[in-house]
Amino acid sequence: MKFSHLLSGVFCSFALMITLLITSVEAVTYWTPGYYEKEYSKYHVLESVSMEMDDLLDVTREMMAYLRGNREDLHVPTIVNGQPREFFNEREIAHMEDVRGLFLAAIAIRRCCLAVIAGTVIFLVAAKADLKRVLPRTVCAGTILFFVILTALAALISTDFTKYFVIFHQIFFDNDLWLLDPRTDLLINIVPEPFFMDTAARIAVTFGVSVLAVFAACVAGMLLTEKK
Repeated sequence: MKFSHLLSGVFCSFALMITLLITSVEAVTYWTPGYYEKEYSKYHVLESVSMEMDDLLDVTREMMAYLRGNREDLHVPTIVNGQPREFFNEREIAHMEDVRGLFLAAIAIRRCCLAVIAGTVIFLVAAKADLKRVLPRTVCAGTILFFVILTALAALISTDFTKYFVIFHQIFFDNDLWLLDPRTDLLINIVPEPFFMDTAARIAVTFGVSVLAVFAACVAGMLLTEKK
């Protein structure tokens, strides 16, 4: 196997892993019916924000639509403690604008990764590489390397979730808007730290299952090519 083929395949596998990771985040965030209701009940969020479940779920749907770029603003009227009001205050809206930027950037990165995958396959075809042999082997190797790196990172974060939660925000935000006050900001009450931990665990499981599926497919491909 030529070095250029090996390098291209590993590069392709990294792009695939990033695509699967972003899709796993999206799946847990957007595609899991009942997840938010379950978490809100688990952490007694309704009592914290003095809202009915249906109203809180309506706010959540609008927030998710905003993060996906399907809603222009976060001025969401609702009922809190029996009184009509806007759910998000100006500080929360400003912070969520930054969060939306991260979500949309992740979608753009996924598109780039898909382009890299397609470009790599085109390059290997043009280079007359044996795709049936090159891709399964290099994707397996790249998957193992990526998973080792990610597992080490996850293990490090698990030692002190709060510490690395703060570091994450310091890296990706250039302001202190994410430091919300539970006395004035409802957002921090609907997404307490345990909620983030549960979500991170769910994303990890979703990603792990998808990676194992890819790895199994590659191993099967390798075994089939060996038999021929």
